[in-house]
Order: sequence, then C-alpha cells, then structure tokens
Amino acid sequence: MLSAETLDSYRRMTPAQRLRLTFSIMDESEPYLLLGSSTLVARKIQRINEQNDERNASMRLQMARSRRTHNE
Repeated sequence: MLSAETLDSYRRMTPAQRLRLTFSIMDESEPYLLLGSSTLVARKIQRINEQNDERNASMRLQMARSRRTHNE
C-alpha cells in the first residue's frame, strides 16, 4: 500500500509526468519479466493479464454503480 504522501505526490503530477514514470517503471522491470524459461515467462505474462482483467472488471462494476446512483 502506498503512503498518503506518495499518493499525494502522484496526484500532483501532470499526465505527462505520470506517463514518463510508467514508462520508466516498465523499462526497469522488463528484464525481470523476461527472466526464466519460456514457460515461466508465459505464466508471468498470463498473471499480469489476469490482474489487468480483474482491475478492468472492478472499474466497470464501479462505473455501472456510479451510473445507477446518478440515474436514481
């Protein structure tokens, strides 16, 4: 979990700064993602995709709830 101070600093960033930070993190983590056998790399990527799907599903659910609340 990120500290309140860290979250505040992220919120103060411009979209361009956040994008640069995202690319930097991706560049730094890529060698570790690709480390290991092809089976292990495939499992890592599959897990990342699963986590993305879970986050997207959660966001869609919250958006649907928000729309229902605004329409009532």
